[in-house]
Amino acid sequence: MLVLAGTIGAGKTSLTRMLSEHLGTPAYYESVEHNQILPLFYKDPKKYAFLLQIDFLNRRMADIKKAWQNSESVLDRSIFEDSLLFHLNADLGRATETEVSIYDSLLQNMMQEMPHMDHSKNPDLLIHINISFETMLKRIEKRGRSFEQIDNDPDLYKYYKDFNTPYQQWYQDYDKSPKIKIDGDQYDFVENDADKHKVIDMIDAKVEQLAI
Repeated sequence: MLVLAGTIGAGKTSLTRMLSEHLGTPAYYESVEHNQILPLFYKDPKKYAFLLQIDFLNRRMADIKKAWQNSESVLDRSIFEDSLLFHLNADLGRATETEVSIYDSLLQNMMQEMPHMDHSKNPDLLIHINISFETMLKRIEKRGRSFEQIDNDPDLYKYYKDFNTPYQQWYQDYDKSPKIKIDGDQYDFVENDADKHKVIDMIDAKVEQLAI
């Protein structure tokens, strides 16, 4: 199981699709485009942050269970990021301490209830796409989701800034599996075919090194 990680606009979905096609493996995507709660969250974060996080958790657990039914798979978001992101929302006043406590307890219980527990908790390789705040803003603007645009809600600028910052420490502390960092500023694997092949070659080399 290969799992992508990274902030908004990092290119997780695009790289998941590329790896799935390259490896001939199933891909599992975070439910964003057709998620009815996400636009509500952007309109009223305090009201919908907890509901959105529970919805993501439920969908992510279902995807992990499906992924382990295949010998190889790619997921476009790590479940280990979820707690980080929800705690960030709490720090921004968008979730209460009670909601965070309930979420963390639920996450822990769900992880423990998964079949083949030790194997299912962790991916074989975490692929973190690291991008700068400036690249993040450009990607968000380019993909054009109306509810994500700073022009429609200037308060999102600070949210995105705060959202992007913790990832460096999170990746440094992550120890659930082998990991690799991809420089999303240096390698524009979405728009540049040469960069795409370089990134896939780096991941292939890491997978071969691990003998996954």
